[in-house]
Amino acid sequence: MREIFWLSDEAWAAIEPHLPRHTVRAPRVDDRRIISAIIHVLKSGCRWKDCASEYDPPTTVYNRFNRWSGRKHWHRILQALAARQWITAAM
Repeated sequence: MREIFWLSDEAWAAIEPHLPRHTVRAPRVDDRRIISAIIHVLKSGCRWKDCASEYDPPTTVYNRFNRWSGRKHWHRILQALAARQWITAAM
């Protein structure tokens, strides 16, 4: 049985206020599911293309990670979590 990582309600409550709000593209796929997938890939070391189908297509997961990295969204999210000293306990 493969392990699937899902953000807890507490983790999601800490992350959700820091997500980008304004997009000019089509509505985003479920943020919580995609962020869970990204964290799973980063924690497990699996390849993006081996991401579990429960998350979404691997290209969607990778593209979100890549786009948000270039726009420094991850930096801002992690900075906010570190300021709350939440990230070390949860990860």
